[in-house]
Amino acid sequence: MENFIVSARKYRPATFDTVVGQKFLIVTLKNAILTGKLAHAYLFCGPRGVGKTTCARIFAKSINCEHLTPEGEACNECESCRAFNEQRSYNIHELDAASNNSVDDIRELIDQVRIPPQIGRYKVFIIDEVHMLSAAAFNAFLKTLEEPPRHAIFILATTERHKVLPTILSRCQIYDFTRIELSDIVEHLANVAAKEGVKTEEAALHIIAQKADGGMRDALSLFDQMVSYTQSNVTYQGVIGSLNILDYDYYFRFTDLFLEHKISETMLLFDEVLRRGFDGGNFITNLTAHLRDLLVSREPATLPLLEVSHDVRDRYREQAQKCPERMLIHAIKLCNECDLNYRASKNKRLLVELTLIQLAQLTGDPDEISSGRGPRRLKPLFQKAVAAASSGKQNNSTPAAATTAHTIPSVTVAPTTTSLLNRTEQKEERKTPTIRKGTIGYSIRGNNTDAPRTPTAPQTDRPKQSATTEDLPVSEEGLRICWKEFAQQLPKEESATAGRLYNLRPILRDNNQFDVVIDNEIVVQDVRNIQEQIEKFLRYQLQNSKIKMNIVLEKKRRSAPIMGRVEQYQAMARHNQSLDKLKEVFNLDLS
Repeated sequence: MENFIVSARKYRPATFDTVVGQKFLIVTLKNAILTGKLAHAYLFCGPRGVGKTTCARIFAKSINCEHLTPEGEACNECESCRAFNEQRSYNIHELDAASNNSVDDIRELIDQVRIPPQIGRYKVFIIDEVHMLSAAAFNAFLKTLEEPPRHAIFILATTERHKVLPTILSRCQIYDFTRIELSDIVEHLANVAAKEGVKTEEAALHIIAQKADGGMRDALSLFDQMVSYTQSNVTYQGVIGSLNILDYDYYFRFTDLFLEHKISETMLLFDEVLRRGFDGGNFITNLTAHLRDLLVSREPATLPLLEVSHDVRDRYREQAQKCPERMLIHAIKLCNECDLNYRASKNKRLLVELTLIQLAQLTGDPDEISSGRGPRRLKPLFQKAVAAASSGKQNNSTPAAATTAHTIPSVTVAPTTTSLLNRTEQKEERKTPTIRKGTIGYSIRGNNTDAPRTPTAPQTDRPKQSATTEDLPVSEEGLRICWKEFAQQLPKEESATAGRLYNLRPILRDNNQFDVVIDNEIVVQDVRNIQEQIEKFLRYQLQNSKIKMNIVLEKKRRSAPIMGRVEQYQAMARHNQSLDKLKEVFNLDLS
C-alpha cells in the first residue's frame, strides 16, 4: 500500500497562480518581484489556512530564481529552484516561533543572517507564528530587523497580529490575508475531486465549504474525511449526516409552518430536531441565517449574497416570494433576541418554543404585517377549543357558562399603553397624616422626589387658619422634628445645605421664638437665604403663625497653642517669679 498524502499537503500551491482567494496580494507580490522593489521585512497576517506560509515559500523561491518568467513566476529549472523543490536550499530558512521562541534561538538566527548566500541573491528567513516569540526575543530581534544586511529578507507570519509588538509592526510591510470566499473553496474542491476521481454533489461541497469558515486547509481536511466516509461518493445526505448538520429541508419546513400558522406542527418539528441531538442555540442561529437568506432572495440585486448551490437557491427564491418582507424583518429580530438571551436563560427549550410560537403568528393579521406594526397579541393556541366553547351548546348553556366561553384570555406580547390623562384622573389626592402628641401637632412625610426646589407648606383640604384662631403652643421636641423634616425635603441639588441644616440644633427660647447657633459665616448666609421658607414651613406644620427664627453667629474659641517645655516654664515664671529663684538656688537646667 502506497503512502497516503492528505489533500492539504498534496495540493498545496507551488506557484502564485495556484494560490486560491488572495488575488490582490498575489498581484502586489508579483509586481514587487518584477520591478525589484523588495522590502527587507514582510508581515503576513490573517486567519488560519488561508495561505500565509504557502505564499511566503513561493515568494522566497521566486526572488532567488535565476530565470523568472514574464509573469513573475519561478522557472523551476535553475539550481536555486531545484534546491528549493528538493528541500536542500541553504538560502531559505524556516523557523517555528512556537517552539523556538527564546533569546538564544533569535541569536542563532542573527548569526546565520551575517553569512551571505552561496547561490542566488537573497537569504530569506521565514518565521512562522511570530507572535509566540517572547518579549526578550522580540527586543533582541529589533536591531537586526531594522538594519539587516542587503542580502537578508525576513517574512513573518502570524494569525494574531495584535500580539506582535508595535515596534516590530512599524519595521514591516504588512499584508492582510482574508478568508477565502465560499465559491472559490467549492471550485477548488471540485478540481481536487476531479483529479482524485471522486464523485461529488454541488450541495455537498457547499456544506463542506461553509463548515470550513473561509479556510482552505480545513476544507481539504473535511473533504478527505467525507471521501473516507462516503467511499469516494460525496453526497449531500452523507455530508450532513457525518458532520451532524441540520438539513436545509428542516428550515424550509419551519418557514412553511410559520406561513400556515401551524403552531402544533411547529412544536412537534422542533421536538424532532432536539431528539436528533441538535442544540437549540445552534438551531436558532441557523434559523436566523435561513430567514436572512430568504430576505436577500426576494430581490435579484441581492441574490448574489446567497452562498448556496443552484438547486437550493431556486428553493430560496420560490419560498421568499411567499414571505412578506416586513414579516421576515420582524422574524429576524425575534430570532436575534432569542439568540442573545439563550445563554442566560434557565429554560432554554421554553425560550426557543416561545420564539417559534411568535414566529408562527406573524402572518396571522395581514394588515398588521403590511403596516409594519408587528403582532400586538398572541392568539389562543387551541382555536378549535375556543370556537367550540363559544358556539357549541348555546341552547343548554347557562349565563355563567356563556360568560366563561367568551372570556378566554389571550397571551399578551406587548402591553398596550394606557392614556396618561386617564391615569391622572384616577389618582386620588393623598392627605398628609398628622400625629398629635399632647398639644403638639406635626406631620410625618417620606422623601418626595417630585418636591419643589424648596419645601413649602403642603396643600391639603384643611381650611386656613383665620386671624381669630388661637395658635398652638410649640414644644422643643416638635420644633426639632419639623426642622429635620424640612432638611430632608430639600432637593438633591441642595444636598450640602440640607446636611448643614440637619446637623444644626434649634433652641426654643419662648413659645414663639427659637435660636439657631452657627459658628460659620458661610453657613449663616446659606440659612439666611432660606429663612423665609423655613419659617413658613414651621408655621404651617406647628400651626403657629408667630414662629420666628433667630440666627446666632458664635465665633469658635481659639485653642491654646502647643508649647514646649521651655515655653511652658517661661509662662509659669511670668505668673510666679519664685520659680526663677528656685532655679538659681539649685542650679537647675531645662533638658
